[in-house]
Amino acid sequence: MPILAHPDVAKNAPHFTALREGRIADGWTPATFARPGADGRWGPKLAAMFSRQGPTLRELAVQALSSVEHGYDLLAPKFDHTPFRTPDTVLDAVEGALAAMGDFEHGLDLCCGTGAGAEVLRRVCRESVTGVDFSTGMLSVGRRRVRSDGQPRVAWVRGDARALPFGPAFDLVVSFGAFGHFLPGELPGLFAQVHSVLRPGGRFVFPVGAPPRPASPWYWALLGFDTAMRVRNALWRPPFVMYYRVFRFGEVRRELRRAGLSVEHRALPEFGRWPDGSPRCRLIVATRMSGTLQAPPR
Repeated sequence: MPILAHPDVAKNAPHFTALREGRIADGWTPATFARPGADGRWGPKLAAMFSRQGPTLRELAVQALSSVEHGYDLLAPKFDHTPFRTPDTVLDAVEGALAAMGDFEHGLDLCCGTGAGAEVLRRVCRESVTGVDFSTGMLSVGRRRVRSDGQPRVAWVRGDARALPFGPAFDLVVSFGAFGHFLPGELPGLFAQVHSVLRPGGRFVFPVGAPPRPASPWYWALLGFDTAMRVRNALWRPPFVMYYRVFRFGEVRRELRRAGLSVEHRALPEFGRWPDGSPRCRLIVATRMSGTLQAPPR
């Protein structure tokens, strides 16, 4: 489920500067927002970020003051008309990498939202695709927009990623943009759940952007956003868990291994490299090595 909303677009100006320069922050990609206008300024593009079919700033404010689940229920009818949906460039890059890995039979889109990841799975899985999310509203949109006739068969399941209602039925699990909704202490349980639904040799695959550099101003913008969210959650109930800086590559790799998954990472060449040669965006591929089989949901 991609990032819900930002309480104040103006506060995110450093993000857009970074994106214009081709950089990536945690949970962000260069394609998350449109390119600047012909004059190189972001203003016109920021004003046009939301189409007439998309949410107003007032609607976003109401959603941001809701729980995560209820906020997405409210946003669902207009979600695909916002820049918070995972951009096609990211989906296409991951799809290409998955296609190169070989054949998959049964795929799970974890925290599927309106089904952008499920559409990727439809093109790389032969037998079945399942989308799981705790937002009834997002699942309803996914059912309407994702083709479900023929093979692979498509199923939509309301469920919590921290308590998945499946056995080891899948040989591929993907997730796009959802991890900011999980606190660091929840990662062991989350990854244990993923391990439990993977077949032997099954893979858990997701993209991770390069971490922000402390010398850049948008590092401090991310820190400021997370701080503001912590203050909001301390003062307002229900909490809205969404942080940029809690999903760190080293910690994620360590927790995946502790969950019983072997971990490798591959550069996504579509997003280039830093001057030091490190990739701007990685694809994490975590593999379950042992377990028993179970039929996927119908």
